[in-house]
Amino acid sequence: MDTKTCAAAAAGGHLNVIIWARANDFPWDKWSCAGAAKGGHIDTLKWIRRNGCPWDEWTCIAAARGGHLECLEWSRNNGCLWNSKTCAGAAWGGHLEVLKWLREHNCPWASSTCVGASESGNSAVLRWAVDNGCPFTNDNASLLLKQK
Repeated sequence: MDTKTCAAAAAGGHLNVIIWARANDFPWDKWSCAGAAKGGHIDTLKWIRRNGCPWDEWTCIAAARGGHLECLEWSRNNGCLWNSKTCAGAAWGGHLEVLKWLREHNCPWASSTCVGASESGNSAVLRWAVDNGCPFTNDNASLLLKQK
């Protein structure tokens, strides 16, 4: 038995499988929370947290990448950490509204936000990030020029 069973069930929103797995001593870890958040499975995320599943900033990163603002908002309101990779996740996923929400709530960002937007072809996200002061490098600048 390993943590992959609970993580896969959480990613699919299969709460009944998680309940069964936990009753049968299957372990879980932070990837269960991240999987539920990436899939937008808020009820699953709430249940596993209520029942002691650990989490870290990867839960917020996954929610942002999946474009699931409800999971992201709930996670933050319940003490989940985030970092600049959270903005990068939103950019990579092309979720401009999520990125705007993150910045409105003081989530840090870094040049990885521009890289994520550019490499995934999200020119609107890239343009917004640059126009709003996202740090970028010369490499990012050349990516931006390619988007024009």
